[in-house]
Amino acid sequence: MTSAAISIRGVSKRYQLGGAGEHGDYRTLRESIMSAVGGLARRGRTPDATEKGNTSDSSELWALRDVSFDVAPGEVVGLIGRNGAGKSTLLKVLSRITPPTGGRVGLRGRVGSLLEVGTGFHPELTGRENIYLNGAILGMSGREIGRKFDEITAFAEIERFLDTPVKRYSSGMYTRLAFAVASHLEPEILIVDEVLAVGDAQFQAKCLGRMNQVSREGRTVLFVSHNMAALKALCTRGVLLEAGCVVHDGGIDEAVNRYLATGSRGTQAGVIPDDAPRYSDVPGEARVRTVRLQDRKGTDAEQVYFGEPLRIGIKCELARPIVDAQIEISLSTLDGTHVICSTTSDGGRPPLSLPAGTHEFWATLDVVLLPRDYTIDVGIHHVSNGATADFVQRTLNFTVLRVAEQGDDHYRWPKTRGLVRAPTRWSSRPGIESEAQA
Repeated sequence: MTSAAISIRGVSKRYQLGGAGEHGDYRTLRESIMSAVGGLARRGRTPDATEKGNTSDSSELWALRDVSFDVAPGEVVGLIGRNGAGKSTLLKVLSRITPPTGGRVGLRGRVGSLLEVGTGFHPELTGRENIYLNGAILGMSGREIGRKFDEITAFAEIERFLDTPVKRYSSGMYTRLAFAVASHLEPEILIVDEVLAVGDAQFQAKCLGRMNQVSREGRTVLFVSHNMAALKALCTRGVLLEAGCVVHDGGIDEAVNRYLATGSRGTQAGVIPDDAPRYSDVPGEARVRTVRLQDRKGTDAEQVYFGEPLRIGIKCELARPIVDAQIEISLSTLDGTHVICSTTSDGGRPPLSLPAGTHEFWATLDVVLLPRDYTIDVGIHHVSNGATADFVQRTLNFTVLRVAEQGDDHYRWPKTRGLVRAPTRWSSRPGIESEAQA
């Protein structure tokens, strides 16, 4: 029997909140003094009832609890879960960035990791120097790295900027180079966290293609993403985490369905939860607060009739003015398949000049969605440079019913065939066979 490429046994990770113990065994002079003062203050007094009954330390956070599973060589596994479920912490443990509090990890082979933009790169070094640095960290010789160098730079599409310090790269350039390095320097195990959150559609397709190629070469991939369609396309198995624990380990379709079933609760209220998946190039600049869907009567709705226009309202807060703003609404299926996207700049309309404060926008989409469950993504972007002020996925889920509000324009197929009914002009030429015979 082939040994596992990744073996995880009883892994737990505890963080100390409030500063105490954040640096492991190392303590600053201030921490030592405050700890001693606190001990003197407690000495000689009787603990109150609250202290006597408190058996848990509220200053502790368990990011992982007793996580165990194996990944076979050549297997492609998707790690699924909401923000805060422990996915990134587990990947950091596997990548030896942080040690586990308990349990053990076994890895057979070199590990290439892409956990977040900038991980593993030295900002003062150039792109060229960082390629060789990362290869050396993986234990490769200069000759081995040289053989892959042209392939890496071609994939990343940064040839012009190879001798520029990476601190001057955009987030997209950083991510392209980091993924190219991690996936091309022949690691036996590739660990990737949310690489598809940054970059255009072409780059995302290249990443998926490269990870497929890596798996076909017999190497192991552990992949984290909120894009369920990408997970289903790439992975055969899914591990679902909730509150630091494994709650499901099995086929990718079943894992995704279970995640979507648990993750959709509470998304119809309109107020975006704090743990909603977000992305921003300019953190703190703007924040989408609420998203609402209304039916034809102006009532907040979770279900709309087939053929009914969609009216979507967005409320956002700007910490400072944005003079070139663009508001985006995207509709996707629950598994992450994009259906349509509309922005305030469509049709050549000029950017919005928005002062700091709270703003509300409404959009009416005259599109006929076919019956299915959908979700709404919302973004605020800069038109001038494409930077994202705030982008939120899965803000609100809704269902398109199979029946129309009135008339007989119902959806009659037992299964939904496609996603959108396009306005179509039909014409016919009856009798063309007899006409040809004549």
